[in-house]
Amino acid sequence: MGRVQGKVAFVTGAGRGQGRSHAVRLAEEGADIVALDICKDFETVGYSMASPEDLEETANLIEKTGQRVVTVVADVADASKVAAAVKQGVDEFGKLDIVVAQAGIMGLTGEPAIKAWSDTINTNLIGTINAIQASLPYLEPGASIIATGSTAALMDLSKKDNPGADMGGQAYSVSKRLLSQYVHDLATELAPRGIRANVLHPTNCNTPMLQSEPMYKVFRPDLEKPTREDAELTFPVQQAMPVPYVEPEDMSNAVLWLASDEARYVTGVQLRVDAGSYLKWYDYHI
Repeated sequence: MGRVQGKVAFVTGAGRGQGRSHAVRLAEEGADIVALDICKDFETVGYSMASPEDLEETANLIEKTGQRVVTVVADVADASKVAAAVKQGVDEFGKLDIVVAQAGIMGLTGEPAIKAWSDTINTNLIGTINAIQASLPYLEPGASIIATGSTAALMDLSKKDNPGADMGGQAYSVSKRLLSQYVHDLATELAPRGIRANVLHPTNCNTPMLQSEPMYKVFRPDLEKPTREDAELTFPVQQAMPVPYVEPEDMSNAVLWLASDEARYVTGVQLRVDAGSYLKWYDYHI
């Protein structure tokens, strides 16, 4: 039997990248999947989002494992549509056991700047809250909630060299930090009910978000039009281990563990899969 055999998982941002990887990995281990993605671009984000065809490919990959899948095109920032997606999945599969709030964007150097801030907060923070809170009425003891944070959530934001210069980029860090606090406090309230909630913090992850022009410029500000090859020379600076990034599958293995009964007493954890990024950049905290 698989490690999540017979369970049902709701995964946001499932069209590609980490979200697709999580959905497929859970299916490989026996879960049926409710896969949601916005499947359209943001004017304030300098790279393309997943397409309807990407979400369809996610569904194909899940079906190849022998598991069932429901796909929904919706914006996680729209609470009513997220609630409808969860209900559709529960109506189809009869229950909900796992929530993976993965959907996220990076509004680096987005314009207009205020909209870049709002789009990022609405997707990363409000969207995570919407996905979790739409799911709560259906969760029973033994259920697992997993939200994707970032090592950016752990950074000291008290000193900003140029406030207001990149509101979308700052919103990414703020959103990840606040969703981490939300899940921590929620875990405290859900623990007596036997429901677990944890946050997973990746470092650089080899997805279209990282492999994009805005991120290349962050890592190579010395170049006017840096390429992937240019940026990859500096990607390792983020990690203590000698790697440029982790792979989506590395994150999915952690998602699987947190979703499974192997982690039945693990809750309220901020789990870093960061190749030592925290060790390199942040002070020690218990």
